[in-house]
Amino acid sequence: MYTIEITPTGREDMRYFRKYEQNIIIEAIETQLTYQPTVETTNRFRRNPPEIADWELRVGDFRVLYNVEESVQIVSIERVGEKPNNELYFREKKAGRQ
Repeated sequence: MYTIEITPTGREDMRYFRKYEQNIIIEAIETQLTYQPTVETTNRFRRNPPEIADWELRVGDFRVLYNVEESVQIVSIERVGEKPNNELYFREKKAGRQ
């Protein structure tokens, strides 16, 4: 079982979303990343190139970018954003233009 940690930037990203959206994202994180966070699935995959984080979790239009420290079994949530039209946004700003 992996421990989930959210970075300060990840926490700020989460605060941007409405409460019900936060609940959807948190439920997906707990369900998908507590066990086997490095097993690729349709909605969980390694990023190429890994600009912000090595891994991405797809939750509808939401994206959770995370890293995994296998030796201590910690999943670190780096950023949480939206990808409504194939463009990634963090707090309404296009990724790369922070």
